[in-house]
Amino acid sequence: MANMQYRHLGRTGLKVSTLSFGAWVTFHNQVDIRDAKQLLAKAREGGINFFDNAEVYASGRAEEIMGQAIKELGWKRSDVVISTKLFWGGPGPNDKGLSRKHIIEGTKASLKRLEMDYVDLLFCHRPDVSTPIEETVRAMNYVIDNGWAFYWGTSEWSAQQITEAWEVARRLGMIGPIVEQPEYNLLARDKVEVEYLPLYNSYGLGLTTWSPLASGVLTGKYSQKNVPADSRFALDNYKNLANRFVVDDILKKVDNLKPIADELKVPLSQLAIAWCASNPNVSTVITGATRESQLVENLKALDVIPKLTPDILDRIEAVVQTKPKQPDVYR
Repeated sequence: MANMQYRHLGRTGLKVSTLSFGAWVTFHNQVDIRDAKQLLAKAREGGINFFDNAEVYASGRAEEIMGQAIKELGWKRSDVVISTKLFWGGPGPNDKGLSRKHIIEGTKASLKRLEMDYVDLLFCHRPDVSTPIEETVRAMNYVIDNGWAFYWGTSEWSAQQITEAWEVARRLGMIGPIVEQPEYNLLARDKVEVEYLPLYNSYGLGLTTWSPLASGVLTGKYSQKNVPADSRFALDNYKNLANRFVVDDILKKVDNLKPIADELKVPLSQLAIAWCASNPNVSTVITGATRESQLVENLKALDVIPKLTPDILDRIEAVVQTKPKQPDVYR
């Protein structure tokens, strides 16, 4: 297997593994502490140094499991990059959103669950239209100034919202969001390839992308609307995702990608992950796994990245036809 490569997170000095590991869905919902330890150990063994979490994952339990597993594994804190995300912290009126109150209380609560003094990255999990962006920028800087996080970023914000946060930060002499965490895969490309395009140069924005396999659709396992009983789409709270991706047109495209993967002698899942990582604006691709074998398979996508020649990328494009229209450029 290829050795892990490390990339700068946007224009920062922080280096993250090209492939990373996220706790969404799996921790607590499908994985307990013993399994989590095995998965995390396997990920580290494969060179992964970035681990992603959120206060909302399994209502905080995902952070507890990850924190306990890391503690029991005895990892050196400086060897890993840990992120968490704030927005949905609980049922109370001030337990959600990006107010100064929730950002500060939410950060402290996350750190307690993770049993850590700090996270490397803290994300605003969604935009909060009811809180002024200046309040959020000031609160995130307060968190950084107190050493509870080293960098801050956004997840699923619009380019306009990120720009506004940066303009506020510059006006106040503060730190802006240096990373965005958008969905990115062969079926979801607009934000990464068009909307954020001006931000990579203007602000040095890095990306930690999620759902490289479109929630499993790009593994090819959902052919002809077959939903395996042990898969994510079989979980009740993920039915809406299933309805979004498991449609004939998409499944047909997925089937037509298989010959390209076969030609490269790799599983479709590895081709799909490698395709995400081949975008130079992507700092790291967050992968998930419930079993060690899945994790090992995902890591092999590293070997596929060099095989994605311009010709192969064109052939993939001819099948999926999802390339977003680029904005007109007037000279």
